[in-house]
Amino acid sequence: MDFLIRLDHKIFHFINDTIANPFLDWIMPIITNENNVAIPLILIWLWLLIFSGKRGRIAAVLLLLTLIITDVFAAQVIKPHFERLRPSRAMIDSINLLVPRGGKYGFVSNHAANTMSAAMIILYFFRKWGYFTITVSLIVGFSRVYVGVHYPFDVLGGWLFGCITAWMIITIWVLLKVREAKRGKTWVNYT
Repeated sequence: MDFLIRLDHKIFHFINDTIANPFLDWIMPIITNENNVAIPLILIWLWLLIFSGKRGRIAAVLLLLTLIITDVFAAQVIKPHFERLRPSRAMIDSINLLVPRGGKYGFVSNHAANTMSAAMIILYFFRKWGYFTITVSLIVGFSRVYVGVHYPFDVLGGWLFGCITAWMIITIWVLLKVREAKRGKTWVNYT
């Protein structure tokens, strides 16, 4: 375990300090800003709901459900359970902190979990847009380390948790869809 913690700290310092430069110091706080992440997600959700037909409406419902579960569970269950201090709380004097320190605990990153769970839902329903949203999630996760509020393993844990949550919601959806299709219900068909 000590090896993993040391590795996490080394990767953190490489991203947060070694590769720091004026351009990334300017752009990463913009990318990591919660409002700048939430606004595109809301716009995507509205687009799905209004302009993408039945497939989009089903995706919008599952996306909203997934984001609620991911966000609440990560913040209210996982973080208090692990109690891993953020780097912005544990080593404030030795990091390049570009944004406010954030909450007390960092594992798992809600930004990483939420963006990845959303990306997985979008990937399932709209494959060509899914790869773009996965890329956005990867960039947002990187930004959390760069600005000094998460360790790399916080972000990796968030991405993994987001994938697992989305996979569970998609699995439940597929089981419901199969059951309803066998009953002759057409509300589940969107192709």
